[in-house]
Amino acid sequence: MDDCLSPSAQLSELTALESARLEWTEAEDMSETPHSLVFDDVYFSRQDGRAETEHVFLQGNRLPERFAAWQDTRPFVIGETGFGTGLNMLCAWACFDIHAPRGARLHLISTERYPLTREDLKRALTAWPEFTKRARALVNQWPEPVSGVHRLILSERVALDLHFGDSSERLMQLDGRVDAWFLDGFAPSKNPDNWQPALFQAMASHSQPGATFATFTCAGIVKRGLKAAGFEWEKVPGFGRKREMLCGHIATPPMDISRKQVPWFAPPPTRTARHIAVIGAGLAGTSTAEALARRGVGVTLLDRDAPGAGASGNRQGALYVKLAAETNPQSRFYLAGLLYTRRLLERLDPKRQLWNDCGVLQLALSEKEARRQTTFLNNHALPKSVVEGVTAEEASQRAGVALAQGGLDYPGAGWVRPAALCKRLAERPGIVFRRAEVTRLEHREDGWRLELADGDTLSVDQVVVANAWQAPNFAPLDWLPLKPIRGQVSELHLSSDSTHPPLPLKQVVCAGGYALPMLEGVQSFGATFAPGDTGRKLREADSATNLAEFERMLPAYSETLRASGVEFDPAQLTGRASLRAASPDKSPYAGPVPDAPTWRWDYAALQKNARRAPAVAGQHHPGLWISAAHGSRGLASAPLCAEVLASHICNEPMPLERELVDHLHPGRRLIAEIMRSHKASP
Repeated sequence: MDDCLSPSAQLSELTALESARLEWTEAEDMSETPHSLVFDDVYFSRQDGRAETEHVFLQGNRLPERFAAWQDTRPFVIGETGFGTGLNMLCAWACFDIHAPRGARLHLISTERYPLTREDLKRALTAWPEFTKRARALVNQWPEPVSGVHRLILSERVALDLHFGDSSERLMQLDGRVDAWFLDGFAPSKNPDNWQPALFQAMASHSQPGATFATFTCAGIVKRGLKAAGFEWEKVPGFGRKREMLCGHIATPPMDISRKQVPWFAPPPTRTARHIAVIGAGLAGTSTAEALARRGVGVTLLDRDAPGAGASGNRQGALYVKLAAETNPQSRFYLAGLLYTRRLLERLDPKRQLWNDCGVLQLALSEKEARRQTTFLNNHALPKSVVEGVTAEEASQRAGVALAQGGLDYPGAGWVRPAALCKRLAERPGIVFRRAEVTRLEHREDGWRLELADGDTLSVDQVVVANAWQAPNFAPLDWLPLKPIRGQVSELHLSSDSTHPPLPLKQVVCAGGYALPMLEGVQSFGATFAPGDTGRKLREADSATNLAEFERMLPAYSETLRASGVEFDPAQLTGRASLRAASPDKSPYAGPVPDAPTWRWDYAALQKNARRAPAVAGQHHPGLWISAAHGSRGLASAPLCAEVLASHICNEPMPLERELVDHLHPGRRLIAEIMRSHKASP
């Protein structure tokens, strides 16, 4: 996508963060207290960390009474600068569970420049045995130290977005607004770089009207910064040895001008979401249905076949990404998606019946690919737990078969049973599955009317279109560039009476194609790539193509399979052909559906000057959304796109930086079309 469509696309790096360096001291209650070696300061009071948090942040923001009175359908949002050990958030969560009404929800946002390791986090939180269950939910989902946003679903009512990176930079990229701020972090005298005007300005621009704040410090730099940003503050009694602290509020936050250069991406007004129809029951549709139902929204899931019967219906699917050599929004989104899907699967299926995090090896079978991978590693200092370069010897050891080349190893990736996953997602309470084909969408004053092929109709508040390449069949989406891509997967079957069973392939291996670890005696591999082809019958020629790529990629393993009696005859291979959908720029569509004729009129000036954006917010079809164009990487993209849509619909902070939310917006293709029309004109 052109830089002018997303002017801040170069601002954020995809990199690892330095973990917190700690020393441990003994507190008065004999528990261990972490002390930062970077900032020479404690993470919480040695006297009583929990009591300090409750006094400064909970009482300072009047949270018990505000939680008790919360009746809004959106969640109450707390923003924090400096996650540390998570004590503040655990206290807020416990307070919410005690005081908030049953239907209320809590959304936590916290920044962190030096995240603790999982082991240190677990060790620190043992100081509060009363938080054991909540701490376990946090530790189990604790993300890798990678810059960006990491969404954790802590409970049915509580979500946490960890924004890893510098607080000011992270909050500038926040897409959402906050009701109460925990202005935490190490003391201004210890960490002056954090307590800068940019931080207070970012807080102000992402506050709800009347948002409150509380902080332990009364330093002049803090008081001046808050006042300059529009906050009113007052001194109140502090905790323990700290005589005073600050608390206050902002009555009228400044206007958010983050999309001034790209006004078409301004989100549409929030609408009522009691009953939503999701069209399509593949990964995109079932993920979205689950995300909405988890928030208490009633969902009717519609598909002419069963959940997971289309492109999401393969026996196995690879959970993987291929990141660009140079950092770009697409790579940043897909890595965030991979990490989110991992957390989703661990939460949904801790016994790993539907998936296996065996790892994925991307082989460098050519000099060009080897150079690309070297450039990637030089440009991205990511943790080895996320991706690392491996030699041929190391790759062979990890894959369990002899390999002639090395490549990139993604240890946390693997494979999933996509059809079974779709079925599990669709079974969530609050979702009603209906086997029906939707033929027409009609917008009405009170929502949408769906016409079905059997002559029946359905009326709902809002609609999510998630039927892949067929989305443009609906009139509001007939402008959307979506291409069907036929893919055929092949299968080799190990004889049940084989006397020499082969050593198993331990990891997913991919190059021009991919091969998955054997499942229930079946070796799956593929897949062909045929844009514009809509045929769904198996083809022997495609089986031969897959077989040739399999043998090129894994020659030693192929010989082992032959020796065990596996038949390598293309005419005898089983498999499955299905249709995926892709966008021209290979990124998914996830967002509100633009009113295309209005956009072409409102933004026609871009034909003459692509950098002069008319100050007009983008008009959208009210309550109409899409999740599509997931291609062959839907396992890594569809669940996070579902969170993007559900967050839009339910008026929550986004699970991604603003520029990445904009990158997924389907309207990006309309703007690109308008700009191209200028270049194409004589």
